[in-house]
Amino acid sequence: MTHTHTATALRRAARTGLTAAAVLLAAAPVSAGDRSGGDYLYLMVTKGDSRSSDTRGTLLLCDPPQGHGRAAEACAQLDAADGDIGALPAADVLCPMLYAPVTVQARGQWNGRPVEYRQSFSNTCLMEARTGAVFALES
Repeated sequence: MTHTHTATALRRAARTGLTAAAVLLAAAPVSAGDRSGGDYLYLMVTKGDSRSSDTRGTLLLCDPPQGHGRAAEACAQLDAADGDIGALPAADVLCPMLYAPVTVQARGQWNGRPVEYRQSFSNTCLMEARTGAVFALES
């Protein structure tokens, strides 16, 4: 490769890297001071075992509710539990005894406090029974 080709390749790589960095910065968590106390959670749902690559994710914003199809419902449920996903009331449903593991994760803030949650469930029915609309990313 000649010096000209090398310089051109380096400029192209730098532009690509800067573009990628700008996209990452735009999607990166904003500090609590910059969000004016807004409630938000980065949500991820992984179906399958640890070798699975079926992961979906979104940013749930609650002022105003947005991020997935049931954002308003999820924000209302979180508000009632003061942002504590583990304190959400369990739904009274019968779930099949089917093993189709799903792992959920949430990171963000609620009322200025950091939120971190990770839990695995035997199947989607049990996940929905315990977490309500919060991780209903496909709805």
